[in-house]
Amino acid sequence: MGHLGAKEAIDRLAERLDHLHVRAPLAPALRGILSELYTPAEAEVVAAMPGVPSPLGAVARASARTEPELGALLEGLCRKGLVIDLWSARQNAHLYSPSPFVVGVFEFTMMRSAPDDDHRRRAALFQEYWQELMAANFGPERRVALARTLPHEAALPEGSVEVLDYERASDLVGQARRFSVGLCSCRHEKHHLGEKRCSVPLESCTALDHGADYLIRNGLAREISREEMLELVERSRALGLVMNADNVRRRGTFICHCCSCCCNLLLGITRFGCPSTVVTSNFVAAVDPASCDDCGRCVRACPVKAITAGADTAGADAADAAELRPANASREQPAGARGAGCPSVDADVCLGCGVCVTRCTRHALSLERRQRRVLHPENTFERVILMALDRGTLEHLIFDGPNRNAPEFLRGFVGGVLRLGVVQQALLGDRLRSVFLRTITALAGAGGKTATEL
Repeated sequence: MGHLGAKEAIDRLAERLDHLHVRAPLAPALRGILSELYTPAEAEVVAAMPGVPSPLGAVARASARTEPELGALLEGLCRKGLVIDLWSARQNAHLYSPSPFVVGVFEFTMMRSAPDDDHRRRAALFQEYWQELMAANFGPERRVALARTLPHEAALPEGSVEVLDYERASDLVGQARRFSVGLCSCRHEKHHLGEKRCSVPLESCTALDHGADYLIRNGLAREISREEMLELVERSRALGLVMNADNVRRRGTFICHCCSCCCNLLLGITRFGCPSTVVTSNFVAAVDPASCDDCGRCVRACPVKAITAGADTAGADAADAAELRPANASREQPAGARGAGCPSVDADVCLGCGVCVTRCTRHALSLERRQRRVLHPENTFERVILMALDRGTLEHLIFDGPNRNAPEFLRGFVGGVLRLGVVQQALLGDRLRSVFLRTITALAGAGGKTATEL
């Protein structure tokens, strides 16, 4: 097979990335980013890769390269964060898949600290592309978020309300076996753009288990102990940061320590009006009017402007916040949240992070269980499948890897059916979702079965 020219290779790569569970619509900024990061040979290989995690032999067949040639090329791509290599105990081998734009190309690029990298130029290109990416992936019509908020444990109610293991950062850390910390991509980007206003250190991005394995192995982060990881969780509480983990119940791979000035997940809500970057926790802030002295500390602390001050400004601020609803936020209003003269909590915007609770010196704020439970995918495989369904790219995962030779008309037919609103709603709903996910796992073949262990 003849090799592609540089422009054609980049265009095919862009199309490949746009078919993953996080869309990457073609735009001048994207073409600039990809041309900056990938050589033509790298772009050609990644464009040909299956979307599901696949062994070296499968990638070699898809890209029409020999395994020795491809092995060296993939090693370089993994070191740059442009391909993900995950160890499969089932297959006793590394499996390779293209890095999606997020979490992937952006994060792993901006986590790198090589002195010869042009971080300022790359930060500017990413900044230019955010609006396009956010609109394609995280608008109000999306139902499956990339990440979920973890409530600060100091803010959780004691005794009377059940708190599940996956809702506590300490339990996630306690169940994990390996940890890493590296440069926060968002803070690194904002640092080079002159927009970093917080005092949080750049080295503040933490990963767990498979995520930590990948970052440590490829020199993108350093290993830390469980004790150090817990210290970083406590530091986030002290600094009033929001902790966001990947949107799964089991085998999570990261915990972000997010501030309102740098974090692109939070800026997706407050700057870009795209509420589906983060799904709320199962809690929501509530105000006790009898204890509140209207000091405004909680208003200043809220990272997504879900709390507005007093009766005089609540109406206008609530109108501004109406477009900032995180994914799966119910339109409920907690009891006591609108006492005269007290701050007002918009439950549709509130992340349930508990930052406001930890900042209130009069104990006038608390976290209450949401009336409607927020559902999270079981693991990364389920999240990827549900995100692809939500974004209209699932047929590219179904008919990929072992099934990539399926007739084009079948791919088009399935894609058309899955993009029907009524079908999407049904398959993403509680009744059909588990049956649908079991069927997709079977269709995905060995790669899908292996992915469920990650």
